[in-house]
Amino acid sequence: MNITILAIESSCDDTSAAVCKDAKILTNLIAGQKVHELWGGVVPELASRAHQLNIVPVVDAAIKQAGINKEEINAVAFTRGPGLIGSLLVGVSFAKAFALAMNIPLIEVNHMQAHILSHFIDNKPNFPFLCLTVSGGHTQIVLVKDYLETEVIGETLDDAAGEAFDKCAKLLGLPYPGGPLIDQRSKVGDAQAFHFPEPQIPDYNFSFSGLKTSVLYFLQKENRKDPEFVSKNLDNLCASIQRTIIDILLKKLEKAAKHLGVNEIALAGGVSANSELRQRFCELGEKNGWKTHIPKFEYCTDNAAMIAIVAHYKFLKGEFVGQESEPQARYHL
Repeated sequence: MNITILAIESSCDDTSAAVCKDAKILTNLIAGQKVHELWGGVVPELASRAHQLNIVPVVDAAIKQAGINKEEINAVAFTRGPGLIGSLLVGVSFAKAFALAMNIPLIEVNHMQAHILSHFIDNKPNFPFLCLTVSGGHTQIVLVKDYLETEVIGETLDDAAGEAFDKCAKLLGLPYPGGPLIDQRSKVGDAQAFHFPEPQIPDYNFSFSGLKTSVLYFLQKENRKDPEFVSKNLDNLCASIQRTIIDILLKKLEKAAKHLGVNEIALAGGVSANSELRQRFCELGEKNGWKTHIPKFEYCTDNAAMIAIVAHYKFLKGEFVGQESEPQARYHL
């Protein structure tokens, strides 16, 4: 049987639709939202309004570019959460209406589970494997036992790593989204120029709020001495902040992998697009003899292809939901 799935992702500020046939991605289209740059961060109300404008043309284009008719679609998948409730509501409502009109089943997907299974779009990690999932809103270490069986063994207690990148970038006067700009400037900066404290958090959990605070106080102190301190040291500041965040992430990952004796290690989530994180992750894998996995760049940030892959495996198990399914801003693995 051919399994053709239409998938919709609308958890934050990107409207994405993908078509998947027998676990092969035919199309994966994304409409971004520039409006948030004016405000230095995602504005939930503006995001949901933009989703309403984008969702019909994005889905229509995804189906047409896949070269199929909508009658060939066997199920509709959507992100149930976690995410911004208004943004999620647009995607969930559209998916429900499409499924009802076509008389096909619905499949709900956890956004974080989708980041993990994005590795199966072009790759096949062996079970069990550890996945460091790093995004703007979440930072987790997950033990993946099977396609749909996961265990969170560590997570952030406050800010996520992606949030730390963006907040520190804002303190440096960089526009939103600041994470990619820190990555870009770090390439020519000295990562050892400045040192910030690393939080001492037990087990495999993370904390990044203290780093943001230490950067704030450090900049305030230095700016009192020299009002042009940031502009004079911007590249070095970016490199030092980035090194600190990545140090925190990889030390916890290495600790977990050694303790659990797992040698297949994966990296996922929007922050996995960071060039230094990708490089140091692979170097750490070589040092420890790990088999490492990173999705292609286009599958790291929020996209519907990863929703489609999860939905494929849920379809095989008959894990469908009814029209009563509702979005959840907090939706745990």
